[in-house]
Amino acid sequence: MTALTADRNTPHKDAEIIGFQVGANVKIFGGSLVVANAAGFAVPGLTATTVTYLGRAEESVNNLGGADGAKTVLVRRKKAFKFGNLAADLVTQADVGKSCYIVDDQTVAKTNGANTRSVAGKVLAVEPDGVWIE
Repeated sequence: MTALTADRNTPHKDAEIIGFQVGANVKIFGGSLVVANAAGFAVPGLTATTVTYLGRAEESVNNLGGADGAKTVLVRRKKAFKFGNLAADLVTQADVGKSCYIVDDQTVAKTNGANTRSVAGKVLAVEPDGVWIE
């Protein structure tokens, strides 16, 4: 391919709610933290360094017994969401603006857990019942 020499009608789509193919043999609950696994399929948040934060599940999808990509889950992105704060590794007010890390499909932590956790996002606020992340 070469650089443009004329206008281009570039395709686009809304990126706030996206359908992602679900990984094999998982169930994703509505409202949960969703990640892409190393193969690029949506799975519930988990402690791993090979996952990438996608957003919050808009629906529950049961792909237990199903193959990679057999189902699709709608994931809301480009918003801030409040998830639980891991008591053993608390995100605090001093962490606002810094990264926090994925523990599971509803919990984040202050640190990467000795290099065992992937980044969830930036901390926007800390409240008694959770952490707002973007």
